Amino acid sequence: MKRKNVGIWVRVSTEDQVKGDSLEHHEERARMYAKMKNWNVKTVYNLAGKSGKSVVEYSETQRMINDIKRGYISGLIFSKIARLARNTKQLLELSDIFTSYNADLISIYENIDTSSPSGKLFFTLIGAMAQWEREEIVSRVKASVQVRAKLGKKLGGQAQFGFKWEGSELLINDDEAPIRKLMYELFLKIGKNTTVATQLNEMGYRTRSGAKFSRGDIKRWLREPISKGLRRAHYSEQNSVTKATQLKPQDQWYIHPCPPIVSEELWQKVNDILDEQDKKRKPISNRKVHVFTNYIYCHCGGKMNVRSRLTHYKCTNKECTNKIRREDLDEAFKSRLMQFLSNKKELETYFKQSEKKLKNKSIELEILKKKQHEVKEKLENILLLHNKGQIPTEAFNEYHSEPYKQSQQLKEQIIKFENEILSESNKQNSTSLIIQESKDIYEQWDTFTRDKKRSIIEAVLESIIIKQNEIDFNLKRLTPETQFLELGENGEQNDCRAFFPP
Repeated sequence: MKRKNVGIWVRVSTEDQVKGDSLEHHEERARMYAKMKNWNVKTVYNLAGKSGKSVVEYSETQRMINDIKRGYISGLIFSKIARLARNTKQLLELSDIFTSYNADLISIYENIDTSSPSGKLFFTLIGAMAQWEREEIVSRVKASVQVRAKLGKKLGGQAQFGFKWEGSELLINDDEAPIRKLMYELFLKIGKNTTVATQLNEMGYRTRSGAKFSRGDIKRWLREPISKGLRRAHYSEQNSVTKATQLKPQDQWYIHPCPPIVSEELWQKVNDILDEQDKKRKPISNRKVHVFTNYIYCHCGGKMNVRSRLTHYKCTNKECTNKIRREDLDEAFKSRLMQFLSNKKELETYFKQSEKKLKNKSIELEILKKKQHEVKEKLENILLLHNKGQIPTEAFNEYHSEPYKQSQQLKEQIIKFENEILSESNKQNSTSLIIQESKDIYEQWDTFTRDKKRSIIEAVLESIIIKQNEIDFNLKRLTPETQFLELGENGEQNDCRAFFPP
């Protein structure tokens, strides 16, 4: 009898890890369970440190789903339902996928195996109960937050820039408050958030995290009434659909007095200017973004866009008449994508370059971290010498300012490199998934939604250059190759055949 091929799903909460319940423990228990059942463990899906709120979006989850679809595994072992999905909807969605491909979900803790009808029923019931319990906890926490907000107590998190919490009392932060006051004074003279941010940065001031001030920081803090001594509580919430923070109705707010940083008169003058600026600012028009928007360029250098109700991408340069039908470009890209996905040599080049780029970035990141550690030690030594009286106070800034500035620059570079590595890794995972599903993508392309097409384009495409009789598709990290299309004088495609270089 053929042995069942299964995968192991490992995701452990921070609380469990504190209690000593590690990822390794979960994996070992799953392996023992598979051994007892005489199943063959093919792979492990490691979601260390990942939240369960949006589990379906993770690359490891997508890899697992793809393995189910292609028959690489026919079952998934996990420690408990709460580690697989956070709500019944997610649970049932995953369960439907497994059912469609005759695969099983196996929970060790709840002793459930969906290969049986009773297991499937219990699986759904326990998932619903777990969600109900979490919603009850959320409800109790919300009620507690509202009571604490009404009483003016601390609700968690840091105090705003310029303030600090000492126990349950909100006080002025003597180091930050003068900077926040200076924002108001500069804005009253200049009237521009960007210029205020630039001047503060040039003066050497930084946010609490050590980052430079931005236009958004300035406008947000200038608008906050806490600066004039009025602290708002229970005034915002997260939109359940968009996940964006939004204001609650004002009758639900709680206002409490606190120490002011600026006078009410100065605060009002600044906010009157901001109100006038907001009135004059024109709203951004709600343009429809087509699938190739921001990726398609004319050979003359201009961008190409689709105007309302038109069927062509047209060059934005008024002196240029270059254009191409949307349907022709769609078909050409689909053909180029399929050529790329079916070319083993090209794919090998893609992933070698991607791996090399990731490796180089990682090496550079380690060098920066090592340098940051050296600079940090230097700063600590300077501070130690100053405390011992070997560096006088009047000379301290001379010794301290340059390494401190270097430390901040290194911090910014490290954050930048970490984000680039994460972005590169995500792109590689996205492209891997696209390659694995290449046949479906080609056959179903015309049925995909705009967002689905757009996500594929973003994963593999750098830019498109539309010439008079040909199209250049520049794929990410690959040497550009040209796809030729015979086009008529008005941008119409005379010949539907596409010619590719060997």
